Amino acid sequence: MTELGDYLRACRARVSAEEAGIPTSGHRRVPGLRREELAMLAGVSVDYVVRLEQGRAKSASPEILTALARALDLRADEEEYLLRCAADSTGLALRARATPRAQHVSAATRVLLDSMTGVPALVLGRRMDILAWNTLGAALITDFGKIAPQHRNLIRLSFLDPHVRRLYADWEKVALECVAYLRMDAGRYPEDPALARLVGELSIKDEDFRHWWSTHRVRAQRFGRKEFLHPTAGELTLDFQVLDVRGTGDQTLLVYTAEPNSRSAQALTFLAGWTVAEHTPSADTAV
Repeated sequence: MTELGDYLRACRARVSAEEAGIPTSGHRRVPGLRREELAMLAGVSVDYVVRLEQGRAKSASPEILTALARALDLRADEEEYLLRCAADSTGLALRARATPRAQHVSAATRVLLDSMTGVPALVLGRRMDILAWNTLGAALITDFGKIAPQHRNLIRLSFLDPHVRRLYADWEKVALECVAYLRMDAGRYPEDPALARLVGELSIKDEDFRHWWSTHRVRAQRFGRKEFLHPTAGELTLDFQVLDVRGTGDQTLLVYTAEPNSRSAQALTFLAGWTVAEHTPSADTAV
């Protein structure tokens, strides 16, 4: 079996015949679309769907993959992941191009990060590794400087650090998103040994992660809202944006903001003032 096959089966299981507009009668033994139903919706042969799922197809055209994505009602990021899986399953060229390199934060990015004194901000790399942070970012989440560099990973902390888990008012929603982000990254760097180690550790130590990883959900969300239960600032409702750091290819700037004049904005201002005397410098670690 291949990642492409696993992903197609997982996507099929999430789409009911009713949602796809297919009339049904009687009891269905398994949830989701059958192979023949997906083939009909995508306009391809059942045999081709079988060969894709079993990893026996030597190639998969973008047109067919797009048709499958449309039939499965995939989002844009899910379709991107499907295309990556297909490329990886039909040759080694993509793997050769996607060899992970050491992650470093540039001096210019560090200056920008440290100048953002009114908002929590982090620089994230592959696997959601925390490469750098500003003072308010550490005050909001945790003192990253006290964490071993190899463990500075936002997903790892969200699952295995009790303090970080308690920060999120809806931890399960956040954790599900984290797993989906990591699965998306696995499509970009399927041969990343650090990612394999992270998935292995979390699978062993957390039953929820192990189950959610097996569902093959992917996500590349660029904005949204999170609710925090901060031990010092109290309840915070913050919007987040994920911005690409130009020239790096795999680094992003995660920024949290509060609605102007809101209770959360006041709490964020309080938290910023509370941390002035306990400034935590940003850090850059090659991993």
